[in-house]
Amino acid sequence: MWRYGAGVLSALLLAGGGVILFRGTAQTEAPLPQPKAPPVGMAPLPPVPVTIPSAPERTREQKRFDRYDKDRDGSITRDEYLASRRKAYAKLDTNRDGQLSFDEWAVATTTKFAKADADQSIALNPAEFATTAIPRKPAARCACPAPRAEAED
Repeated sequence: MWRYGAGVLSALLLAGGGVILFRGTAQTEAPLPQPKAPPVGMAPLPPVPVTIPSAPERTREQKRFDRYDKDRDGSITRDEYLASRRKAYAKLDTNRDGQLSFDEWAVATTTKFAKADADQSIALNPAEFATTAIPRKPAARCACPAPRAEAED
């Protein structure tokens, strides 16, 4: 029986030692320094205005151009243009057999690139690239009725 008592006593001593050790190493928070009052005869300084830098507005077309321009050199090469078009090759199946041959895909994308490359420089500048955008439908507007005015009593 004395072994149980010794075990309980040693567990309590270990727990108490841990608490004492923890409290000894814990740091208390120092109070925040209070702002000093200005010297007598001087007006307090106005608070410094907080200015948040703003990012420049970029158009949808500029963002789209940047997605294609992988090397960020300001122009889209034929390889950069064709790499992004691989995802949409299923739309290019001209004979509608459910399979897209490389020739079908290459003809359609090379033709589109050639049409967009007006100056025949084998690279698209931002203005030329803008002609390759897919026309989008305008967002549907809510046809909600106008709120009616509350009748006054």
